[in-house]
Amino acid sequence: MGFIGFLLRMCFGVGLVLATYNPTGTSWVQWVADGFETDLPLKVLAGVVLLIGYVIVLRASFRSIGVIGKLLAAALLAALAWVAYDYGYLNVEDEGLIEWLVLVAMGLILGLGLSWSHIRRMISGQADMDDVDQ
Repeated sequence: MGFIGFLLRMCFGVGLVLATYNPTGTSWVQWVADGFETDLPLKVLAGVVLLIGYVIVLRASFRSIGVIGKLLAAALLAALAWVAYDYGYLNVEDEGLIEWLVLVAMGLILGLGLSWSHIRRMISGQADMDDVDQ
């Protein structure tokens, strides 16, 4: 996995979260909330595709970084936000900005979970037990 693979995994995590919900009103949640009866088969299909994406991402990320890793990643992103706020780069009065930051942070954590086994192998030189083909 190179840098492009890492970026693709991060984009997939963020994209999955933002496709499910985002403040612009162009998400699956808003689409379903606008009228459940119209386009029901298409909404169910999109929901199942999103669910499959979440199962893949959550299973891979929990296997690679676990709950503690997810909490540490969230703590790191929260500390970064705190530093940005403390230095005046982040306005906590802007609820829309905070909402976007939380959603992107969730996606980045999922993307990190997808990439962590590869990152750990590059750093430590040790493969996971699941890496039986290498």
